[in-house]
Amino acid sequence: MHTENIEKMSGHWLLARIGKKVLRPGGVFLTQKMLSMLDITPADDVVEFAPGLGFTTHLTLEKNPHSYIGIDAEQNAVDHLNKKFNHTSALFQLGNAAHSFLHGQSVSKVYGEALLSMHADHRKAEIIQEAYRILKPQGYYAIHELALRPDHLDSNVKLHIQKELALAIKVNARPLTVSEWTDLLEKQGFTILKVETAPMHLLEPDRIIDDEGVTGAIQIAKNILFNPSIRKRVFQMKKIFRKHEKNMCAVTIIARKE
Repeated sequence: MHTENIEKMSGHWLLARIGKKVLRPGGVFLTQKMLSMLDITPADDVVEFAPGLGFTTHLTLEKNPHSYIGIDAEQNAVDHLNKKFNHTSALFQLGNAAHSFLHGQSVSKVYGEALLSMHADHRKAEIIQEAYRILKPQGYYAIHELALRPDHLDSNVKLHIQKELALAIKVNARPLTVSEWTDLLEKQGFTILKVETAPMHLLEPDRIIDDEGVTGAIQIAKNILFNPSIRKRVFQMKKIFRKHEKNMCAVTIIARKE
């Protein structure tokens, strides 16, 4: 899907290239937990910000929502998803999660995964504001993001982790602590309903098997083994993840528009 230089490729597209389908920090476990808490029904109109490869889209469509719209900022992703889900009622649009152009108070459930972590704090707030705008009163908003821990993490340590993450994944990652995530949602008018966390083990063998299955994990291992440039990048990311493991986790938060 992407052909840019391996050294400059963003981490999520690099992992997609080697066959990784689950690219969320908490893996399938936390995505399923998020969807369970969202409780999508056939009465719901659902919007997903940044659906990426469409893994969670598939799980959402299994719940038969009244409607589903995926909004992604990358044309390649939109084209891929429209082709992948052309036999369904799902719609995918090129757009900005901070300015979706959807009508206000028009949907009942909104979610996004591994999106806010990749933006500066003011941009995070704009995306959350957009979710609030398009949601009907009492509508649910869910996020699944990378988080830092503990809540009182020293600011210098936080900046160091963010810098090393950005260098490793080639994206300007700006994860927050769990309390900072909840505070950000509350400042935009949401009421927090539930918070769940999971280890940030995206590239650990056990997590890869859980997320991709044995066959998928074997194929990923082969793709890493036989491509030195990809192997170097993946090992670099894994090294940083392990180095800061005690200060990183994945979090999903369910919030309601009052």
